[in-house]
Amino acid sequence: MRLRHPDGTPIHLAYCSNVHQAEDLEGVLAQLAAYAEPVRERLGVDRLGIGLWLARDVVTELVDDGRALARLKDELSLRGLETVTLNAFPYAGFHREVVKKDVYLPDWTHKARLDYTLDCARVLTALLPDDARRGSVSTLPLAWRTPWPAERSNTARRALDRLADGLAAIERETGRPVRVGFEPEPGCVVETTTQAVRELGGLDPERLGICLDACHLAVQFEDPGAALARLAAAGLPVVKLQASCAVEADDPADPAARAALGRLAEPRFLHQTRTRVAALGSGGTSSGPVEGPALGVARPRIPRQRGLAAGEQGDGSRHARGLGGPIGADNSGGSRRPDGHDGGFPAGPIPVGGPGDPTGPAGPGHARRSGGQRVPGEGPVLGVDDLPDALAGGLPADRGAWRVHFHAPLHAEPEAPLRTTAPQLTAVLSELLGGPVAACDHIEVETYTWSVLPRPPADLAGGIAAELAWARDRLTGLGLKEETS
Repeated sequence: MRLRHPDGTPIHLAYCSNVHQAEDLEGVLAQLAAYAEPVRERLGVDRLGIGLWLARDVVTELVDDGRALARLKDELSLRGLETVTLNAFPYAGFHREVVKKDVYLPDWTHKARLDYTLDCARVLTALLPDDARRGSVSTLPLAWRTPWPAERSNTARRALDRLADGLAAIERETGRPVRVGFEPEPGCVVETTTQAVRELGGLDPERLGICLDACHLAVQFEDPGAALARLAAAGLPVVKLQASCAVEADDPADPAARAALGRLAEPRFLHQTRTRVAALGSGGTSSGPVEGPALGVARPRIPRQRGLAAGEQGDGSRHARGLGGPIGADNSGGSRRPDGHDGGFPAGPIPVGGPGDPTGPAGPGHARRSGGQRVPGEGPVLGVDDLPDALAGGLPADRGAWRVHFHAPLHAEPEAPLRTTAPQLTAVLSELLGGPVAACDHIEVETYTWSVLPRPPADLAGGIAAELAWARDRLTGLGLKEETS
């Protein structure tokens, strides 16, 4: 769907096809017929946006075979679909029985990630509608946070320079600009907007920017207005918004809440969980990240790594170009795979944020409003890498609400007493598009978790259509006008 901002900017609203299991071209074409076209028909629109996820093998076929690429473009047109954005975060195997941390592989220290992203951009230039201003591709926020020594940081920065050069070359060849957005995600090298500024500042803003995932923003307890102001001040454009909601438990000690959370603790995807704890002691406030023993849980085996100055390593030394500091050897307690990927989970909570990071400690008596929801601001944000770890005692259950990285349908509440962070998504939309100038023009509804809900829907197309209608109604409520062909 397309809408028009009052400033004249066309706004593209799509849903992301990574909800569908298809890793060959025939599967992608089949999902267009089985789901995307029925979604368009449910909405009663002539043209529907679809943000395609194309696995590595599909992209290779499309780059190597012009007839295959023309076939995909023709099929999109035939079914009243258009594509202005690709989701290139998952590389392959996104619907395997167990995905978890493998979704971050290969990361930006591997040439395969650069090659895949540039190939996605090439494919997108051929799929873009003739009147589209540009295309966008979203990708992971560099890597999972461990291991991240200085040499990997420097390797990634060089890859980003080559990425910008490659995108410029593609635009010269095709006349179609494509920007890549790095998507901050809990547990990664870049998980907050403060870290995005620190790690990604100084990149070419014409080619590179941020893919803002509203679920991730909520899980990190970031205030939408402050987060977006921070990115704008650093010259980091929001290339794309992923319209998504997290799951929240106001009282995670409540047996009913724990039972409902337990039914979300499924084995396929990683569900990072965070809490903003209240201050320690009576009437006092915490002056720094709360370590595990103070909360009655095991001290985390991952050393504190947040809150460093740009380019500063944990030992006070510095490294080149401010792409982030190392955390040393793999201290996660898990097995170390040959590719260096951390396969284990911490025993206790990870202090998230730090001095200067809004997810770190706040001032005395302060409470931050986030999307209309009041969240405690007296203490820091703590996190564990997966929901089962939180339920097993990895997070305090009596110090504040839990937010879970579980993409919940936008239009429906989860099992009571859980709720979603839809108010925060509404606030993000307002901050980006409620003002006199549109701050983002690509919006992708990304609820890839339909199949792992406790009760998966019998009518997936109907659910996706309801989400898109929810997003459209919020946008028109901000003064945008829906366009018809």
